[in-house]
Amino acid sequence: MPKLILEKHFIRLANKLIKKAPEIDDKLSSVLALLEKEPFSPSLRTHPLSGKLKGKYACSLTYDLRIIFKLTGDSVHILDIGTHDEVY
Repeated sequence: MPKLILEKHFIRLANKLIKKAPEIDDKLSSVLALLEKEPFSPSLRTHPLSGKLKGKYACSLTYDLRIIFKLTGDSVHILDIGTHDEVY
């Protein structure tokens, strides 16, 4: 099972997001748990990114919220969270 590593930038943004929309907290927890178990689970809609984000992946948290992460060895580094326009 991959190890989940939450970057400081992600933690800061996630805390702001949860403060604005507390209902996201449970969904975020379940998505992070699934990312740790199976980063390419069909329910996450994980896809590789291109351009300046090449080598990274995005998965869906909600209709408009995305989580950006990269895979290194046996680790999943969670890098960013935000709306589609904010993270791309």
